Amino acid sequence: MSKKENILKSKLSIYDIIDFNNNDLWYSDLELEELLNENLIGFSLNGLALRTRSKVIKSKICDVLGYPIPKSFLKTQPRFYGQNFDIYVQKSNNLQIWNEDIDINRRYVLIKITENDIIAKVVVISGSDLQKLDTTGTLTQKFQASIGECKSISELFCNDTDNIKKVCPNSNACCSGNPCSIPTPENLLPINAIFENLKNLIGKEFEYIGEDQERNRGAALHKMICQSLGYENYQDDGQFPDIPNQLIEIKLQTSPTIDLGLILPTSESLVKNISKNFEIRHCDIRYVIFVAQKQGNKLKLTNLIITTGQEFFNRFTQFQGKVVNKKIQIPLPTDFFETKCTPN
Repeated sequence: MSKKENILKSKLSIYDIIDFNNNDLWYSDLELEELLNENLIGFSLNGLALRTRSKVIKSKICDVLGYPIPKSFLKTQPRFYGQNFDIYVQKSNNLQIWNEDIDINRRYVLIKITENDIIAKVVVISGSDLQKLDTTGTLTQKFQASIGECKSISELFCNDTDNIKKVCPNSNACCSGNPCSIPTPENLLPINAIFENLKNLIGKEFEYIGEDQERNRGAALHKMICQSLGYENYQDDGQFPDIPNQLIEIKLQTSPTIDLGLILPTSESLVKNISKNFEIRHCDIRYVIFVAQKQGNKLKLTNLIITTGQEFFNRFTQFQGKVVNKKIQIPLPTDFFETKCTPN
């Protein structure tokens, strides 16, 4: 607490470097962990959007440590530059570090929250100790694009690729059976038929669920699309593309950034294990992109764009800065957070 008073009097910002040998201003790992636990356990982040949540928790930490809250937080590495630590809010034990390696000289403040978004425990770990938990030592990469302006409520950007027209020319095809089964000429709808079936979903609403429940929201849309295409049952095997039977990859966009995974949509490499009858390339896949807006506790589908992988970047803009975003994924031990208090 005396160090907090010293920092208050010094009027230092979180970006002013402090010598870790300065016993009047530098928090040791143990002091930092105890002070944060004392003041953060039980603090609610419930109902906050992810960006808002990040700003709120950083502001709270500034207050706890004696620092003035900046008007805007700079994108320094680490974020709390002066005390040399980054923060990660964890609902699961899967820690993700984006676009940089683990810094063995940095401190990592991991904040465990409950299912109801209540802070339950704070653990401070050194980069050197965290590195020991990284069993792969590799960065997972993914491409991204920007959705840009929606010029109309529903947009069929292009026709099927010549490859699909050649192997599946049946315009009278109909969906039947399992959406995860391999496509055949008898059941593969042309892209314009998919568009006509799915544009009727515009204006539909479903439960928002929660800010960090992106996968569950995607599953809700996936189910609606299967029903609109005429499948009797919804099924998802978690593989690419989302609906193999129609060569459909689904994207639900509540932000302008489209995550594209490890392979570019325009790639001419073959998609594995999707067909025994003909070759399917990544660029042949149909991308069904729904834009949605949050309205209260609901998501409303406002726009639909359908394109092929081949024409994807003629409609959307690929991120050019880093081109590929990368992350380290570290599965924390199940007993990593041994909470002293688990609020409801």
